[in-house]
Amino acid sequence: MKRLLLIAALLAAASGLWAKTPVIGISAYSEGGTCQVNMTYVNSVRLAGGVPLVIPVTGDDAQIAAIVEAIDGLVMTGGEDFDPLKWYGEEPVRGLGEVVPARDEFDVKLVRAAVAKGIPVLGICRGEQLLAVAFGGSLWQDIPSQVPTSYVKHRQGPTTGTVGTHSIEIESNSFLYRILGNREHAVVNSFHHQAIKDVPKGFRVTARAADGIIEAVERTNAASGKLAPEFKDGGGWILGVQFHPEVITNAGNPEFLPIFQQLVEEAGK
Repeated sequence: MKRLLLIAALLAAASGLWAKTPVIGISAYSEGGTCQVNMTYVNSVRLAGGVPLVIPVTGDDAQIAAIVEAIDGLVMTGGEDFDPLKWYGEEPVRGLGEVVPARDEFDVKLVRAAVAKGIPVLGICRGEQLLAVAFGGSLWQDIPSQVPTSYVKHRQGPTTGTVGTHSIEIESNSFLYRILGNREHAVVNSFHHQAIKDVPKGFRVTARAADGIIEAVERTNAASGKLAPEFKDGGGWILGVQFHPEVITNAGNPEFLPIFQQLVEEAGK
């Protein structure tokens, strides 16, 4: 009888582990002595079936390592511009916006640690640009002044961002294509003046705006090549989008909710 009870207890514990809801870390930013993240990210993770965990800005390597051990998936959020001189060796241009060195350092350390462990990553806006910055690529510091052929209004006006304002073309046989139901086109919102310029090794472009600006990247198939050798690569799922699916999702439009659902699914594997 005791043996049967022990087996039942072990099975119950195992089923509890199998049914564990994935914990999705969400990178925060600091402002005015507070640690913050927009509730649109939190709500989108919840709607997708994950447990959101806001990660405070820190430069402490040990704390970042501990955080990565505690999460199953990661969302890197939008925000300020990156320091071009430090991260990809370019002098700042006139149109460069606000730079926050502490957040740059935090974001780069966090995403590198997550990728090294094979944790699935979703980068949104700045978070997509981070994938280039952290793994050997570079950015357009200011699209209006550096890309004269760009004619799409990438920095949306004083609207809420709950509706799309320009279209993107999506590569077939990509994560984003499959996630959105095998769609080659989508209409997205837009809140950026920077974008990926040079795509790092291990990534490929999977969506562009009509003017050619990169709107989505993903890691290449592990069989076709990993990240540059100087970066530890756990082979996990990585997707970056330049638009803000969380804003549209939070407004009650489920069109881009599958992006978060895919992240949660990958995190649960």
